[in-house]
Amino acid sequence: MAIRPSPSHPRLRRLLAVLASVVAAASLTATAPARAAETNLAAGKAFTASSSTEVYQPGRAGDGDADTYWESANNAFPQWIQVDLGSAVALDKVVLRLPPAPAWATRTQTVSFRGSTDGSTFAELKPGAGYVFNPASGNTVTVDLPATTTRYLRLTFTANTGWPAGQLAELEVYGPTTPPPTGTDLAAGKPIEASSTMYSFAATNANDGNVATYWEGSAYPANLTVKLGSDAVTKAVVVKLNPDPIWAARTQTFSILGRAHDASAFTTLVRSATYRFDPASGNTVTVAVSATVADVRLGFTANTGAPSGQVAEFQVIGTPVPEPETSDLVGAASWSPGNPAAGDPVTFSVTLRNAGNIASASGAHAVTVTILNGSTTVRTLTGSYTGTLAPGASAPPIALGSWTAATGRYTVRTVIADDPGELPDRRANNTTETPLLVGRGANMPYDSYEAEDGQLGGGAQVVGPNRTIGDLAGEASGRRAVTLNQIGASVQWTTKAKTNTLVARFSIPDGTNSSINVYVDGTLNRTLPLTSKYAWLYGEEANPQNSGTGARHIYDEANIMLTGTVAAGSTIRLQKDGANPGPIAIDFINTEQVTPIANPDPAKYVVPSGFDQQAVQAALDAARMDTGKTGVYLPAGDYRTTGKFQVFGRAIQVVGAGPWYTRFSTPTDQTETDAGFSAQSGAGGSAFKNFAFFGNYTIRRDGPGKVFDFSNIADITIDNIWAEHVVCLYWGANTDRMTLSNSRIRNTFADGLNMTNGSTDNHVVNIEARATGDDSFALFSAIDAGGADETGNVYENLTSILTWRAAGVAVYGGYNNKFRNIYIADTLVYSGITISSLDFGIPMNGFGADPPTVFDNVTIVRAGGHFWGAQTFPAIWVFSASKVFQGIRVSNVDIIDPTYSGIMFQTNYVGGQPQFPIKDTTFTNVTITGAQRSGDAFDAKSGFGIWANPMPEAGQGPAVGEVSFTNLRLANNHRDIENPTTTFTIRRN
Repeated sequence: MAIRPSPSHPRLRRLLAVLASVVAAASLTATAPARAAETNLAAGKAFTASSSTEVYQPGRAGDGDADTYWESANNAFPQWIQVDLGSAVALDKVVLRLPPAPAWATRTQTVSFRGSTDGSTFAELKPGAGYVFNPASGNTVTVDLPATTTRYLRLTFTANTGWPAGQLAELEVYGPTTPPPTGTDLAAGKPIEASSTMYSFAATNANDGNVATYWEGSAYPANLTVKLGSDAVTKAVVVKLNPDPIWAARTQTFSILGRAHDASAFTTLVRSATYRFDPASGNTVTVAVSATVADVRLGFTANTGAPSGQVAEFQVIGTPVPEPETSDLVGAASWSPGNPAAGDPVTFSVTLRNAGNIASASGAHAVTVTILNGSTTVRTLTGSYTGTLAPGASAPPIALGSWTAATGRYTVRTVIADDPGELPDRRANNTTETPLLVGRGANMPYDSYEAEDGQLGGGAQVVGPNRTIGDLAGEASGRRAVTLNQIGASVQWTTKAKTNTLVARFSIPDGTNSSINVYVDGTLNRTLPLTSKYAWLYGEEANPQNSGTGARHIYDEANIMLTGTVAAGSTIRLQKDGANPGPIAIDFINTEQVTPIANPDPAKYVVPSGFDQQAVQAALDAARMDTGKTGVYLPAGDYRTTGKFQVFGRAIQVVGAGPWYTRFSTPTDQTETDAGFSAQSGAGGSAFKNFAFFGNYTIRRDGPGKVFDFSNIADITIDNIWAEHVVCLYWGANTDRMTLSNSRIRNTFADGLNMTNGSTDNHVVNIEARATGDDSFALFSAIDAGGADETGNVYENLTSILTWRAAGVAVYGGYNNKFRNIYIADTLVYSGITISSLDFGIPMNGFGADPPTVFDNVTIVRAGGHFWGAQTFPAIWVFSASKVFQGIRVSNVDIIDPTYSGIMFQTNYVGGQPQFPIKDTTFTNVTITGAQRSGDAFDAKSGFGIWANPMPEAGQGPAVGEVSFTNLRLANNHRDIENPTTTFTIRRN
């Protein structure tokens, strides 16, 4: 019989326990051998039970002492004991122990095993069976379980031949000790996407090879999906967080799903479980996954350390399934001219490429190009290529015909006929779509929606139009806006294309913070924070301050990544709810579908170790010193900067994941931080691409505040940059052969960009500037800082809107410079275009005669204003002053609805005498419409299509010189031509 004290005699019970301990200590007991490097997963974990007797509590089964034990209530089978392993872990074996003393006679206990990931729903791991405990073998039983991943392990006792209760001294739990899974990380650098994103912690951070970057979701469920590109046999999924101790231990609950390349739906590969991440153990979780899939998804439902799922690295370990033999025809459409204007004949062609691994069929491969305006077909063009295309080969361009362009935004859809050797799953890329803009200005990747064109609700009101400084309408695009001044007020639009981002131009009262709720198809999607910090200036127009009277610059912009992708044809509504304080005015929104840009070559681009000034500068230095490196890749994230990054020594490529993903920002609790990039000796040939820079400027400071402040350097590319709340994007003194392209400049406190001091042969192309605090695009032929004439520069495909001080385009001197395909609208106080030879008291060269300065293909809408006291400004201001004014050619210009006048000619006077006259200046194919009387304090200086100004300001005098117009068209103006002077001649051919 077993030595067992009566429950009614606790002293005897304790005495016998001590006796058993003494006997055990004096005996050599045999225990089951443990596997090498095994860890008892139950050690130190929480134990619970269905019942217990006296002091024999469940915790004794996990205290590491085999001489103490748990015992259930007597004569009341079944009974259970369970351990909470803290998070879901892989296990395949348990060791059960009773006290080893011989006094514990041999007995058989019937035990079953069940597992659970949530502690409430259990699944059977092993059915009930009898296990013999024998002191001769250490009273130890080892039970092999089927390999499983679980958090809660429950043992249910239904019989015990030695005592009418469940008994257990120690429960040890072990997992597989096989080596880490072998194979390749198939997820590295592959396309990856998330159902939601918090701030700029983008999905691409989760497979960029850098644990210092991470993805974070913004809502549950949060899905992170990597596309392997083809089927692969997976062995494991590895999920990592940053092992830095600053990342406190946490648990995350997620499932693992997958789908094969030919499947549409995901299936569960590993059911949802809770996993522990701890920097002490590398902050890494490895989950065995055996499946053949092309896409792998983590589905998060909980995280004790953050509001949603977090992943620094998502690895899929396995081996690719050999690619099936298939052709894969892909077509790329192109057209000429690349930026057509209305009326241009546009010719289309398609280049056909075989991206497969076998040759295509030898017959005809049909190609169809459809030009769509929304869902309406505008033109269909067809053609074909006949012949075999080898793997990787391309056919000569296939000419398809032409289309006469009309103003608007279009989609060019290219369809390639299926090849007989092309597997069905490789035919999705046979159809591609590309945007096409017909019209003047920049072709930007986002759609704009004016508030006044939206659907209003809840008491929202349209204000305007007017041209008043400091007025919600006067400073708005189109000179109208929508006010949301009461709870429930809203404005809504229907999307023309899919989007996962939103930008809103807004105005709220000075000194306040607010927000606006963003609804998609009637459901709250995100809340967009608003602040007045970067708006509202007062006082003297040329030097406004942050407080005072006479407000101006009252709008700013805010941006946000939406939760998920919003399909075309959906509704987006901005609504003022109870949680959105104060009155809110909305001018317009932009929507844009964005995806992160991957590291172009992880082997050749250094990745910063963090997101601060020091980490980025260290990466720049490392790339400079290692000639095997091409540059620095900046993964998605918010990079905090407090000064200028130094690039020198050799050409470096500085490349981000895109301006929505890689974002530099200066401290938000400070203002006027001079930060950005400085390129010094040897840095010629460098490039800066695909990132944003958000400053903290709230007022103009002449000198600092330029993101790119370059001098005496050449051959640098600045591409796909977003700059906001800075003084300037770019200032170049004696900089040659620079390319600035595909960028967005917003809400600056001085010029958008300025080329000066002998800058030559530069190319400024496809940039939109809005709400700049000086000329959006400037060329100033100063020579105070070196250099000579400015020549050979091309500014083209540019948009300037809402300039709140100075002009959209300003040219001061130089020759052989071209400004073409430009759209300018809604300048607040100044001209749309300034052509001037004023030197501002700075050494400067005037205009050269040959080759001339050319302005071509320009639209100017609602431009002009008043500044410098009583001076009024037209859509185009022609101002001869302290340097020679000559060699000006303006053609193909449309001026629409100017504030005061269409084109104004003016000459500067010093000491009552005119300076240089206007000469050798011609205008060809110019249309001016809608120049009407202003009805304000400057009414007498308004309503003129063309005006030779007789007296701009006190102490000045009439325009001097001459101009010729050819094919001039004037309509709906108060007066077409006004020339009260005897000193200026206007010739109309």
